[in-house]
Amino acid sequence: MGMTMTQKILARAAGVERCRPGELLMCKLDLVLGNDITAPVAINEFAKMGAKRVFDPAKIALIPDHFVPNKDIKSATMAKQMRDFARAQGIVHYYEVGRVGIEHALLPEQGLVAPGEVIIGADSHTCTYGAVGAFSTGVGSTDMAVGMATGECWFKVPQAIRVVLTGKPRGYVSGKDVILHLIGEIGVDGALYQSLEFTGDGVAHLDMDSRLTIANMAIEAGAKNGIFPVDGVARAYLAERVHREYAVFEPDPDAKYERTVTIDLSALELTVALPHLPENTRPAKDCRDMKIDQVVIGSCTNGRISDMRMAAKILRGRKVADGVRCIVIPGTQQVVKDCLAEGLVDVFIDAGAIFTMPTCGPCLGGFCGVLADGERAVSTTNRNFVGRMGHTGSEVILAGPAVAAASAVLGRVATPEEVL
Repeated sequence: MGMTMTQKILARAAGVERCRPGELLMCKLDLVLGNDITAPVAINEFAKMGAKRVFDPAKIALIPDHFVPNKDIKSATMAKQMRDFARAQGIVHYYEVGRVGIEHALLPEQGLVAPGEVIIGADSHTCTYGAVGAFSTGVGSTDMAVGMATGECWFKVPQAIRVVLTGKPRGYVSGKDVILHLIGEIGVDGALYQSLEFTGDGVAHLDMDSRLTIANMAIEAGAKNGIFPVDGVARAYLAERVHREYAVFEPDPDAKYERTVTIDLSALELTVALPHLPENTRPAKDCRDMKIDQVVIGSCTNGRISDMRMAAKILRGRKVADGVRCIVIPGTQQVVKDCLAEGLVDVFIDAGAIFTMPTCGPCLGGFCGVLADGERAVSTTNRNFVGRMGHTGSEVILAGPAVAAASAVLGRVATPEEVL
């Protein structure tokens, strides 16, 4: 029996020729990631286990992106602990304020992730890097600590679901609509500890930003990871960023999949996920009676330059509705520079939105957009659980940047066709 992409990557990292679903493997790691919330816990565990030095200072990435610039004394203390550790250990990929971005937008942009690599991060959306053909997954802070010390981590080889994408997306449909549709079809536990492996002729019609968005939210279906083939689109993206050798893996023709899900991209509609689960999906056009108080455009899911351009296209020459707060959050400093160079910041400000620094802030109810009791937001983030962005009495509707921007203009869930 053949192997999937994920199984081949894990076998190589474990130094074995073959592996089967359910098998336990100890794999060598290419990168270990932590942020200002999860890394301090890992640093404490690192010390408790008696470790003195990280296994490779060039294979650790420490990204202060959740509460930085620090929102209070506690967050400042956590950031300082990570900063001090990075200096003491000589961590190569530590990004200080002024250089930092949202981790899952920053790492692909900086070329720190590549095909065939095994990457763990103490953040559930580490699965983002499957977009470039890597095996990447979220772990707990204790596993991060062990990974930093030893350069290894054990995995149970996952079963796989094949997601066949056909056709070409229409209009304003993007990767966010694809992944919301998939989660709506299979459920938030539909891929529990399985690999979502994307294939089909439709993949070629998805740019890298859409693929990063889709892989980012694989965890919202319970998946261990999501992974895309390394095609011409991916190679062109990598050529500008990755300057080291990497290995590309393709599934065997007889690889075993637990199920196959087919999505016709040409038939997809703009999709939203209503409170309080990402699987609670509806066509955006069917939710026009839902008034909102806030719109967030950004996050590790939709904070890239293509997302900013899409939002600006809809907001240009228009105004955010009275009584609605629109917060635009670029994913990295490079995205900030691109927005400035292209005049997008003027578009956002002229529309009545606020343009902020890169931060995870409101996505997890941290800061820079926390919701009060009874408030409702349309957000391009990745989760809409009870209390996710603030008060337990608030609500979050997940959407792509096109729907989010249109909703900001009309003060309710809206599609771009209604405002353009």
